[in-house]
Amino acid sequence: MWRMEDVLCEYGRPYDPARPQVCIDERPCQLLSDSRPSLPTLPGQVARFDYEYERHGMCTLFMIFQPHTAWRTTKVTAHRKGPDFAELMRELVDVHFPQAETIRVVLDNLNIHSPASLYAAFEPAEALRILQKLEVHYTPKHGSWLNMVEIELSILVRQCLGQRIPDMQTLQHEVNAWQDYRNTQRATIHWQFSVENARIKLARLYPSLSPR
Repeated sequence: MWRMEDVLCEYGRPYDPARPQVCIDERPCQLLSDSRPSLPTLPGQVARFDYEYERHGMCTLFMIFQPHTAWRTTKVTAHRKGPDFAELMRELVDVHFPQAETIRVVLDNLNIHSPASLYAAFEPAEALRILQKLEVHYTPKHGSWLNMVEIELSILVRQCLGQRIPDMQTLQHEVNAWQDYRNTQRATIHWQFSVENARIKLARLYPSLSPR
């Protein structure tokens, strides 16, 4: 319960540019290409593609989402491993929010989302430098739905990834176009679920205190 309420309290805090709040997550992406060229179309017809396709492996799409400022950025990597996450955290600190005093980060409990990933990727002094700029709030086990970036990733899948994308470069290009449009439109998520809501709607999950 504590982790859920911690994340919900975090969402309820006002915007503070010195202590920006971001949500981070990633998803696997399958790389596919058409086995044959698509058929030419006539005016008024939808594009037609052969049902067969060629597989080109998997990659990972990381997303950093800042709800308060309606901003998101993405990064495509070949793997979903500790060094990929560690490098993303370094970019978060040094590239995206270099002036921040502290960056408040909402993460789920994936094994790579830990300080150990940074110590495995960097020298101890560098890992500590990055970690000292981060204030991490973990979602509960089986409660990753509390991470707002999951909603953004689902929107990305619906609006951008419903096509065959053959390689990482094309994927990054397509996702960049999507994120730039969303950022320009200042699209964001207006989170409504509060601690008070949780204590009512999820009351069955809370321990009951026996009267003395």
